[in-house]
Amino acid sequence: MTLDYLLTSIVVILLPGPGVLYTLAIGLNSGARASVLAAFGCTLGILPHIIASVAGLAALLHTSAMAFEVIKYIGVVYLLYMAWSVLKDTDSLRISEEPRPMSAVRIIGTAILLNSFNPKLSLFFLAFLPQFVPAETQSPTSVMLWLAIVFMVLTFLVFVFYGIFAAAARRHVIARPGVTTWLRRGFAGAFGLMGLRLALSAR
Repeated sequence: MTLDYLLTSIVVILLPGPGVLYTLAIGLNSGARASVLAAFGCTLGILPHIIASVAGLAALLHTSAMAFEVIKYIGVVYLLYMAWSVLKDTDSLRISEEPRPMSAVRIIGTAILLNSFNPKLSLFFLAFLPQFVPAETQSPTSVMLWLAIVFMVLTFLVFVFYGIFAAAARRHVIARPGVTTWLRRGFAGAFGLMGLRLALSAR
C-alpha cells in the first residue's frame, strides 16, 4: 500500500455524497453517538461493492448495460425517496435541546441502503483498486481485500469526523430556528440532485 493510495482514497471519501449527507443529518438531529452509528452503517454499505468487485460482479456491471441500468435506477429511486421523505417530514430535522432518539437498527439500516444501491461504487472498486495491486503479486485477491479494508477504515474515520462536527454544531443551529427549515430543504434538494445526476449519468 502506497501513500498515493491513501491520499487518493481520502480525497474520494471526502467528496460529499449520500453517505456524508446522511451522517451530517443524523449528527445534527440525534447527536454524536447516532452519527457514529450512521458512519458505521455507511461503511458497511461498502461491503456489497467490495464483494461484487472481488467476485467479478463489478465487471458484469461494467460490460452489461442492462445490469448497470437496473442497479442504477434502484439507487435513483431510493435517493428520490430520501429527498421526498426529508422534505415532507417536518419533524425529521427539527432539532430540540436534547438529541432526538432513533433506533440503532433504523440508523444503520438506512445508511447501509444508501451506500449499497450505488453502482458507481462497484465501478470505482473495479477501476481504482487494481491500479494499486502489484503485477507480480502471488495473491491479487488478498491484496485487493486489504486495500478495500483500508478504504473502509478511512471511510469510517472521515464520516465520524463529519458526524461529530455536525453534532457539535447543534447548539448554533438551535439558536437559529429558521436554519432547520433551510437545512431540511437543502438536504432534500441535495438528495434529489444526486438522484437526478445518477439517473442522467452514463457508465
